[in-house]
Amino acid sequence: MSNYLTNNEASGRATAKRRRKLWLASGVAGLTGVISLAAVGVAGSAGAVGLNWNTAQVSKDGDQRGDEARDWGKDEDRNKDRDKDKDKDRDKDRDKDRDKDHERGKEVPCDTDKLIQAIVFANNKHGGVLELAKGCTYNLTRNDYEGNGLPVITERITLKGEHTTISREATADYFRILNVGAGGHLTIKGLTIKGGQTLELENSVEPAAVWAAYSDSEAIAAQVKAGTPLAQALTARQANPKAGLKAAPKVTPKVTPGVVTPLVEQPEENDGAGILVQPGGTAEILESEVVLNQSGGNGGGVANFGTTKIWHSTITRNTAFFFGGGVFNAGLLKVEESKISDNTAVIGGGGISNGAAEIFTDDVDGGTVELKKAEITDNETLGFGGGYLDIEGNTTAYETKFVSNTAVLAGGGIAAADSQLNLHNATIEKNSTAGVGGGVAIAFDSVATFEKSSIKDNTAGFFGGGLFNAGSVTTLRDSEVVGNRAIGPIGVGGGIFNIFGEVNLSKTKVAHNFSTFEPGGVFSFFGDVNVDDKSAITANRPTNCLAIPGGTIENCFA
Repeated sequence: MSNYLTNNEASGRATAKRRRKLWLASGVAGLTGVISLAAVGVAGSAGAVGLNWNTAQVSKDGDQRGDEARDWGKDEDRNKDRDKDKDKDRDKDRDKDRDKDHERGKEVPCDTDKLIQAIVFANNKHGGVLELAKGCTYNLTRNDYEGNGLPVITERITLKGEHTTISREATADYFRILNVGAGGHLTIKGLTIKGGQTLELENSVEPAAVWAAYSDSEAIAAQVKAGTPLAQALTARQANPKAGLKAAPKVTPKVTPGVVTPLVEQPEENDGAGILVQPGGTAEILESEVVLNQSGGNGGGVANFGTTKIWHSTITRNTAFFFGGGVFNAGLLKVEESKISDNTAVIGGGGISNGAAEIFTDDVDGGTVELKKAEITDNETLGFGGGYLDIEGNTTAYETKFVSNTAVLAGGGIAAADSQLNLHNATIEKNSTAGVGGGVAIAFDSVATFEKSSIKDNTAGFFGGGLFNAGSVTTLRDSEVVGNRAIGPIGVGGGIFNIFGEVNLSKTKVAHNFSTFEPGGVFSFFGDVNVDDKSAITANRPTNCLAIPGGTIENCFA
């Protein structure tokens, strides 16, 4: 592998720190070769030239000469003040010129080595703006020893382009494109980040085994398909102390005397194939595209463990071996007026995953996510959370669409476990799953609120065409659950399926939903569905409501 060498003024090499045990058994094979870097920069301007003044002498021959000398002294002072003002004006002009130069940025020709040189120089000169060549594709063929195609960003650096692409050469060894280290602040604008790839684990894992840590839906469905009546299958699970849910397995951390276990989540070696943002790092993805990246861990397009903003951008056709096909988050993430589409994750969170379930290491707690006028569409996963997954995190969404996403096990549009969700004016529409929760699957002590939102035309193979709520509290206010279907051979609860949880309906309509077996509207087992007098459960097929022993549904006519 090549090392990024610098000139005398910019010596050293940026490295990314890691604190947690790596998942990989072996690293990326090395490449040979050294990049020789030339000095990059502009010589500084000369300093201001001061003026020397002679000292006025006072005449011994009388007041007239003395007055003249004093007048001359006053003139001298005025001249000094005038020249000081001129010096200040010249300094201000130079500062303005420097600011303009910084704003314009340094032009980087369409040459990959020149781009590497420019980033190294900016890292060593307290940052800068790099103007990349219009219409250029910077093909990366080499990487540093930690699997980064470009130097780790450690200062405030902006990469600006126009129809400009930074891409990993298809035949090159596996490496990510960009890595933002602690203290680094990367802004990209007008760029396409393409083709990053990190190694996959040698050992695979079954998505159903991971989902089983949060819900018994697969086990119950298997019993019903084998011929066990639904009520009997549900009752058999009722003795579970976690109210019908399996407790997620936890690994007791090893305590080393004198060593404090960090609370900040740390990335693994293969997270973030397109862009990795480390704890303490910041990234702004503006008017850009992150496409066709493939992560062997979490975060096919972007993996954020710091602070990331995605604005007027597209994250598309990325893949993750575990969680977060498009974006993985364990920090602070804001997605505004952007599209997360056509991404794939094997285990969960085809579009976005806020956190990760435990597989080979401890689980990764989700961070804080804000979605505003975002579109999360046509993403898929073999596990849960086709469009969006939240595990032990906090998510708020405004005017956001979750449309046409797919999950095999649960939560075609959205899945959440041990999380807080607040959605306002959200659309969850035309999502699907072969399992439970065609639109939304809420499980494992989560608290979810949908306000002025629509859960519409979603499809499930087992339970809860619109909403599956297990061991959680879900509130729908001024919302609708309409036209959803549970159409599999054991489909129950076309609109809402509630088990060991609580669902509150306020000024909400549950209508025109369908399921193979009754009820088509709302089903509840050992849980409560509270319906206020301004809500309506109507026109569902084959019936509106069914509460079997231990469950209640208020204000509903079967």
